[in-house]
Amino acid sequence: MRERTSTVPEGEDSRLREEVEVSPMAAAQDSNEISYLLPPNRKDWEEQGVPDFVYQQKELLEGIQWPRTAPSLRDRTPGSRFDSALCAAWRQRMELGLFRYRLGELQTQTLPGVVGFVAQLNVERGVQRRRPQNIRSVKQAFDPEQFNFNKIRPGEVLFRLLRQPDLPGALQQEDILVMINVSPLEWGHVLLVPEPTRGLPQRLLPGALRAGVEAVLLSSHPGFRVGFNSLGGLASVNHLHLHGYYLAHRLPVEGSPSEPLDPGGRLHLLRALPAPGFLFYTSGPGPDLEALVDRVCRATDYLTDHEIAHNLFVTRGAPPGKTSPSSALTGIRVILWARKSSFGVKEGEAFNVALCELAGHLPIKTSQDFGSLTEAAALALIRDCLLPPAQAEEVQAALVALIAQDEQ
Repeated sequence: MRERTSTVPEGEDSRLREEVEVSPMAAAQDSNEISYLLPPNRKDWEEQGVPDFVYQQKELLEGIQWPRTAPSLRDRTPGSRFDSALCAAWRQRMELGLFRYRLGELQTQTLPGVVGFVAQLNVERGVQRRRPQNIRSVKQAFDPEQFNFNKIRPGEVLFRLLRQPDLPGALQQEDILVMINVSPLEWGHVLLVPEPTRGLPQRLLPGALRAGVEAVLLSSHPGFRVGFNSLGGLASVNHLHLHGYYLAHRLPVEGSPSEPLDPGGRLHLLRALPAPGFLFYTSGPGPDLEALVDRVCRATDYLTDHEIAHNLFVTRGAPPGKTSPSSALTGIRVILWARKSSFGVKEGEAFNVALCELAGHLPIKTSQDFGSLTEAAALALIRDCLLPPAQAEEVQAALVALIAQDEQ
């Protein structure tokens, strides 16, 4: 019988989460006898080194959908090799006390209204997470004296994520360390950190984004998402990293309708709540994914160079156009929001607006706010972080011009 350490109410979503909760023994067997677990003696943790999780393109999964009934998913679709390795290693680190708190049962509710906000009470994260660094610019340089991911404790790294080239002479995916977020906002919350010894500032790079998109494709759970916060977009550490986590709930941005902004349909605009954003879409692995990574990073480079903070969210989702919340998840949606810069955490707010909040997932800090928060209040907090209309139109025109360069 599987041990349950996590945290959604009983029902379809809790059973769905069980799909990615596997035993350590199963993880070792599913990983070609590579164990991503720490040895019993803590003195051996550093000497063990970081195990490699090597994957091939054929492991990138397409067509993963939310189930109509959870038992049918459980019967047909066990967790992928990636899910097995990540969840078994993550659970072991939780049991060993490597997190700042033990993730208990998170009360979860869908706020009444048209958006479908998923609100979760996470008091410990609000109280115990590391204080944000002193950041004053979206372009701020990396400072080795500040906390960075070269200073983490032994045992926090789960594995190195490596893509195996499928063709002779193909470029090797750069090394990505997958490590625990010691202040988790949900089950399996990890950080994807490209070669931390390089001391890269928190500015999105193609190799990091490609790894994030492929991590979503490696998971057989439709609720595994990846995201990025820029400096000024509530990134608390100025060292290049992306977030990845499981959330066993649909989110509004998966199926929000969109309209094309360029004749080639390479850039779309999500007008729907909770916030307007730029949509990039790929149907799956291959050249189209590479083109998406290039377009997104050109867009984030523009925003960074112009001191415009931004957040990014990667999720399985419906193709652009007239979609609906129940539309099939036929590909990958990458949503980019340009927003006002905000440096530091605002005390007293029900939540701080970053990648997951803009996507419709609201980690709430206090029981009082969790019980009283309304959709209107949540939208007001989010709206306060968005660019004024004139600047938003200017950014949209600039990104459309950038994408138009593809046709030249």
